[in-house]
Amino acid sequence: MLIISLFLATLFLAYSHGANDNFKGVATLFGSRTTSYQTAILWGSMTTFAGAVASVFWAGKLVERFTAQSIFPDTTANVPEIHLAVAITTGLTLLIAALTGFPISTTHSITGALLGAGLVSIGFKVNFAALERLFLLPLFLSPIIAICLAAGTYSLLHYINSKLNLQPNPRLVDTCHFISSGIISFSRGLNNTPKIVSLILIIDYFSLQGGMLTIAMAMGLGGLLNSQQIAQTMSQKITTMNHTQGLSANMSTGILMIASSFFGLPVSMSQVSVSSIFGVGLIDKQTKSRVFYQILFSWILTLPITTIISGIIYRLLQ
Repeated sequence: MLIISLFLATLFLAYSHGANDNFKGVATLFGSRTTSYQTAILWGSMTTFAGAVASVFWAGKLVERFTAQSIFPDTTANVPEIHLAVAITTGLTLLIAALTGFPISTTHSITGALLGAGLVSIGFKVNFAALERLFLLPLFLSPIIAICLAAGTYSLLHYINSKLNLQPNPRLVDTCHFISSGIISFSRGLNNTPKIVSLILIIDYFSLQGGMLTIAMAMGLGGLLNSQQIAQTMSQKITTMNHTQGLSANMSTGILMIASSFFGLPVSMSQVSVSSIFGVGLIDKQTKSRVFYQILFSWILTLPITTIISGIIYRLLQ
């Protein structure tokens, strides 16, 4: 019964992750009116699913055993009840955030869930210092770096166009925009699917590839069915944007995704994508700062909320 519950909870987590994350790579397509919401979410879901399917063939290299990320000993992390508490807590938090329009970080949600289960399991022996690398540094660095890079990218493109009196080719801009959005979404699917599958490695009743394909379908379904509120927040409520601003925000997100992977930068891709949109709006003073501050507040609250929920769930499972 515990194994079945863990598998279902992980599917729920994958669905919730898709609902909260799948639209982030294509938010600027809809926000800049490059395409409709339906086309944007379909493109984002298709490319995310393609990345997830690609991870199936590279499962041996990408999937690692579920660990506690140094918050507590990995031997404790192998307890099935901890896996279940983390999956339920993270899935519940991500789905509620998606339904209310708050694009939060999946990694931060998992970190809080690990902390809550760890506190109940081994008390204050948990490694609080690990929170600096997993939560504090990404929270402070991601918005600052993304806002500055996005604002700088848009300013540079705008300066070049005005200085050289160039008229951007709409078809070329839109094509580059679609390609960059697809690459970002593909990368999310490629990198996030193995992380979610790692929760169910203790289950021996199905193949690893089969499990990853099931997770990929759940992620795609979540994005298609429950991304509307995230779309409204990211595409319309943070700032208005034109085609060049949308492309600039996407370019900044893509650059930071590559840089974080290559240099090991402690940044959150969810926070990067939101902050990049805010950054391009700052240049033309079109941002709605109140909305961005509300999102920032939700990022801060993610850790304590998931810690409390996970601790309660783990205690109930015990």
